[in-house]
Amino acid sequence: MSRLARPAARLAAGSAAVARGLGRRATAWVARGRRHDLTGWRAALGCWVRLAFLVFGLYLLWRVVRAVPALLWLLSGVWTVAAWRAGRPAVEEPVEPPVEEPAAAPRGDVRAATLEWIWQQIGDRQGVHLRDLLAHAHVHGMFEGLEVAEFRGHLERWDIPVRARVRVRGQGVTVGIHRDDLQPLADPSPEAAPAEAA
Repeated sequence: MSRLARPAARLAAGSAAVARGLGRRATAWVARGRRHDLTGWRAALGCWVRLAFLVFGLYLLWRVVRAVPALLWLLSGVWTVAAWRAGRPAVEEPVEPPVEEPAAAPRGDVRAATLEWIWQQIGDRQGVHLRDLLAHAHVHGMFEGLEVAEFRGHLERWDIPVRARVRVRGQGVTVGIHRDDLQPLADPSPEAAPAEAA
């Protein structure tokens, strides 16, 4: 690229931007002449009057430049300055390096924490119903917005076996987790809580 190509490209881009801006402003000014409290040709009369003012103003400018050609140098200078400013390349924001998110808990940790929590909820019973597990989780701000079917899907993805029928003393039979299907924990933590689904 030659030494003059870059300034020429900037002036060309700036001139196009200035022309578009003037066109948008003129169009908006003409459109504001429309009356919304009237209908038909009377509502658009203000637009036609404003358009006539614009055309008449351009005609007057042309006549003045014809009468005083030196004025064209001034107008050209004003246009060039405006185009140069409008054609300024956008300043690129410095790209910040992406913030590294802390690594999510490994699958094994999620499964282990969930198993500890399930063992805590089973206690000395035969098992626990999923609806009761989910209700306990909701009370503690976990798995919010999940229904039992979605919760079951999460458990099965973590290889936690779920039975369609589990009898829990005093609570009947429904879908749940039976203690015989779970691996025994060496030292179940009494404070264990479920890990929230990813």
